[in-house]
Amino acid sequence: MLVFEFLSTFASYHCDIESMKKVLILGWLCAFFNIVAAQDNTSWATYYEQLSDLESVESESWEQGYELLDELSQHPIDLNHATREDLEQLFFLSSQQVEELVEYIDKYAPIHSLGELAMIESLDYNRRKLLSFFVTIGDDKNKLAPTISDILKYGNNELILTAKIPFYERKGDQKGYLGYPYKHWAKYTFSYGQQVKAGLVASQDGGEPWFAGQNKWGYDYYSYYLQLKNFGNLKSLVAGRYRLKFGLGLAINRDFGFGKIATLSSLGNTSNTIRAHSSRSEANYLQGVAATVRLIEGLDLTGFVSSRKIDGTLSDDSTSISTIVESGYHRTLTEMGHKHNTSQWMAGGHVQYFTNGFHVGLTGLSSGLDRELCPNTNQLYRKYYPSGKQFWNLSADYGYISRRLSIQGETATSDSKALATINTVSYQCTSTWSFTAIQRFYSYKYFSLFSQGFSDGGHIQNESGIYMGMQWKPLKLLSLMAYVDYAYHPWATYYTSFSSNAWDYFLQGEYQSSNWRVQARYRLQRRQKDNNEKTALINENTHRGRISVEWNNGSWVAQAQTDLAYCLNNMKSFGYLLSTNVGYQHKDIQVYANVGYFHTDNYNSRLYTYERGMLYSFSFPVFSGEGVHGAMNLRWDVNNSWMLMAKLSSTHYLDRKQIGSSYQMIDGNTQTDIEIQARVRF
Repeated sequence: MLVFEFLSTFASYHCDIESMKKVLILGWLCAFFNIVAAQDNTSWATYYEQLSDLESVESESWEQGYELLDELSQHPIDLNHATREDLEQLFFLSSQQVEELVEYIDKYAPIHSLGELAMIESLDYNRRKLLSFFVTIGDDKNKLAPTISDILKYGNNELILTAKIPFYERKGDQKGYLGYPYKHWAKYTFSYGQQVKAGLVASQDGGEPWFAGQNKWGYDYYSYYLQLKNFGNLKSLVAGRYRLKFGLGLAINRDFGFGKIATLSSLGNTSNTIRAHSSRSEANYLQGVAATVRLIEGLDLTGFVSSRKIDGTLSDDSTSISTIVESGYHRTLTEMGHKHNTSQWMAGGHVQYFTNGFHVGLTGLSSGLDRELCPNTNQLYRKYYPSGKQFWNLSADYGYISRRLSIQGETATSDSKALATINTVSYQCTSTWSFTAIQRFYSYKYFSLFSQGFSDGGHIQNESGIYMGMQWKPLKLLSLMAYVDYAYHPWATYYTSFSSNAWDYFLQGEYQSSNWRVQARYRLQRRQKDNNEKTALINENTHRGRISVEWNNGSWVAQAQTDLAYCLNNMKSFGYLLSTNVGYQHKDIQVYANVGYFHTDNYNSRLYTYERGMLYSFSFPVFSGEGVHGAMNLRWDVNNSWMLMAKLSSTHYLDRKQIGSSYQMIDGNTQTDIEIQARVRF
């Protein structure tokens, strides 16, 4: 195929700029027109990418969501023993779909085949296909609690070792970083179905010391946990590092949240979760013990306590903290000085009653720091940032779920005496048409150190708005998705010195058959920002579009994609990305390659694309400027125990001689990395 000639040409780099651009565009056109029909083998990662928007991709929560699904794909849920809480982890399912699944399992278990899911009306073909990656069929419904000997005898062990090796040198590698440039991590997991899980994660970023300096115990970061689920009246217990989410995240959400596209796709699915922190993220977790107990049928009580060290920027006399640092980097003397210099504690509980589709819950928590939190309030938008040593939050969540209707809400307050509330309604009008509406009001005085939820500005503070979206399937093979969102910020924001508003419009159409997937999407974001003199507000309009065509046949997959961005404020900024992906899968071997040419006027018109990464790793590079990016991923499942994987990725810039700045600066225009991974199960 001409696609391979194109990839070969890219790899050689032996062409001038103009001929390279012509070859890249030719390759994209070849991939576009050489697509032939076959069967569908779309992976869950492909679907996950379709739910992306730029704000979500650039947030840590998106990567954490990816890790959750990756983990569930490795350790699927047994449908015959699944609880509502188990199924609510699958955020691509709506509340109504979860409710129908629970009812079907209660009535007809044991389920003998995933084909039975076709009996659930609200589950379309794509959702059933996606669900198959994360569930399995057990033997019977009445399963006794396992004994310790059963757990030890039949439990599964998994060890993953991963390393990333750069073929370049950053300025900090020469002078400034405390360690070597290689990134590596190890992850051990012991699991017995969904009932028992224990693990240890060790991670090291490039530039951080290893068995040296302040990291005398080896890795820069460790996470450890033990999780038990569904042992009689004990619904869930986690000891070690864990995450929490209750209601819609106004009081506490240390798990993850998603953007507006994923929210529409899941029709406002919300869940209360206690989950082990098995991620390499050095922020957004708690440390201690959390447990949920069933008091009586429908009434659950959760308690949690946490004490951990966090990173912070201290005042000159070290008596107060100005900023809580969540990057997790400890590469330089300054970054290492931030490491674990502040203690944070938190304790609280949640009680919920669920009956006949109705539910109501109450969350309360108290938290504190060993130093006074004193943010810099010289900038107007920081005036109402949280400050002090001790904090409390209280919230009530409520709702009703049926096969067609889902109503969810949460209202919260804090020691600021301010209010935050969010309320959603989703209605499955017909099997082909659904509607979602979300109203929120977050006072500019409200704050919580642990909140995360639906918003336009990224914070549960200083925002009110209304979101309306719909999904419609006018034809068997054609689906449409659209939303409009309006947000009002009564106080100053990072970009504005006055009250401001923002509009967000989105439209997507997708044609999918057993042979093809053709997708087109368009998004317009209109935000107000300060003018250069900061005397008035001006509108910034950002247009983004995508056209994607994909074909696969169980062995081969090919995709051609065009991404466009146009930003208009004080100046115009335009960018485009032409990319193509090809892959081959045969028995125990998988090979995937992608290549793209990008050209943007500046960072405002930046573009991004998904590419396959290592297990439990999220790869969604963002591009600006002009250049070429390519990657190749190889996986070999040696046998039932061993798996080997390698990835080579490279970005070659055509508009610069240096990449990055400060310690991250590379003296050259090419950035190439190789990642290697080994997994063994025993």
